[in-house]
Amino acid sequence: MTEKKIADAAAQVPPAVPQAPNPVPAAPSAENPDPALPEQADGQPQRDAQPVPTRGGMWTDGVPDVSGYGRLTTEVAQPAGQPIPEGSWMVAAAERLNTLVPGSISKAVWDRGELTWFVPRERLIDVVKALRDDAQLRFEFCASVSGVHYPSDAGAELHVVYHLQSFTHNRRLRIETTCPDADAHVPSVVATYPAADWHEREAWDMFGIIFDGHPALTRILMPDDWVGHPQRKDYPLGGIPIEYKGAVVPPPDERRNYR
Repeated sequence: MTEKKIADAAAQVPPAVPQAPNPVPAAPSAENPDPALPEQADGQPQRDAQPVPTRGGMWTDGVPDVSGYGRLTTEVAQPAGQPIPEGSWMVAAAERLNTLVPGSISKAVWDRGELTWFVPRERLIDVVKALRDDAQLRFEFCASVSGVHYPSDAGAELHVVYHLQSFTHNRRLRIETTCPDADAHVPSVVATYPAADWHEREAWDMFGIIFDGHPALTRILMPDDWVGHPQRKDYPLGGIPIEYKGAVVPPPDERRNYR
């Protein structure tokens, strides 16, 4: 009886239906060109979020991941943001800045309660001066300058992020500008925000971003004769072999293919 019931139950299970793979989009051609980038109200092109290729595991690719996260699959994308609340100070500040420096904001992202303005590097100096000096903006303090390396962001692999604060109006703002690997130059903001001096030196030391006009752009963490910039994604882990009770542990980048 038991075997008969199992056979009857198996007969009632419908066969699996194969799923067709997702269609591959056609490559752009003369008949089917890439759609133009949408524009913001100020006429500047609006860049969509650029996804980073899907990654598996925690730290490695193509080799056993001993962290326990070997089946983890993630896809990281730049935040697309949410609509900026109408009537907020952020809308008024953007309009004021575009009045003072036309075409200053190429993209605005409101995400997790934080505002980021993407600014072309050619307008960066005019933007930070207006943000500091205009009575309606008055961002007097630059808390930090950080570098970021996105190897997959073609033409904008290096990002520089400025965190500004207005003591007058009790507001915070993030400014972000980009430059390509082939032309890693960004104007220095030290003349406007002197506190950015050592921050820009660190961004140069770790990422190789050259801040034009900096009073003394030298390394601040690594020795002066160090080769390369350690926080770039393409920088090798390096290391030296370690001997331990007759065994040799190879350097990290020889043990497995770390990202």
